[in-house]
Amino acid sequence: MLYKFLAFLLIFLFSAPCYSETISGNVRQDEYNQKKNMVIDSASNKPIQGAKVSVPQYDFYTSTDKDGRFQLNANIEDKAILQVEKDGYKPFSITIDRMVETNPLKLGLEKTSPLDLYIQTGVFHLGDNIFSPNSANCRQFRLKSNGSYYHKKIKLNKPENGKEAVIVFGSIIGLDTKLAKELGQNAIVSVYSSPLQIIFNGQTIAEINLNGDNQQVVIPNSLIRETNDLTVQTGKNLFQYEYSDYDDMEFANLRIEVRDKTFANK
Repeated sequence: MLYKFLAFLLIFLFSAPCYSETISGNVRQDEYNQKKNMVIDSASNKPIQGAKVSVPQYDFYTSTDKDGRFQLNANIEDKAILQVEKDGYKPFSITIDRMVETNPLKLGLEKTSPLDLYIQTGVFHLGDNIFSPNSANCRQFRLKSNGSYYHKKIKLNKPENGKEAVIVFGSIIGLDTKLAKELGQNAIVSVYSSPLQIIFNGQTIAEINLNGDNQQVVIPNSLIRETNDLTVQTGKNLFQYEYSDYDDMEFANLRIEVRDKTFANK
């Protein structure tokens, strides 16, 4: 009787499938995927394959896999601009920092609109290449300055009733304004710069004081012509009188969108 029991036990042990290995393998794979970043369609929540992901300041470039996931193999030390591009979708950017290592990103892309006007989809550096090591995000500057201002001639139709044209900055880093200093966006002790100015057809329509993503400026309809001049002017050190000391900063994904007027503007 004992012999039959042992024989049965051996047959069971050698023939039974090894469920524990399969389950643990799946768990490890799921945990691995959960730690990866993801790009999705913001309307359908479906993953987007083949989206180009980059962090130019770290010379990092990759693409999303079939599940819309990507690994950020870059040692992020300070705030930097991450960009995502995919045909048929609006270029997307977000400011990231070292927290991205423990908090994976889930990024939603919006489909393009025929009315969207893309002005500068890459990262652009303004300033004079002279800045304090305590300046906001200065350790991430990899590009050389293109001067103190960015200028572009654009063709734009006046929006129809109930709509407005909006200038959108995907991301901005490097501003050393008084407000940015007060909110801890830089470590400069005793000086600060004037704000970033947005000038449309010769008139200043907005000033930007803070670093961040998705910053928007409404263009007054009365200023819009068939051909328009858009200027983005970086600030100056307000405590330097011997020469013009321009604030070094970078922006990405500058565009104009035509959309329904916001509630606040009605």
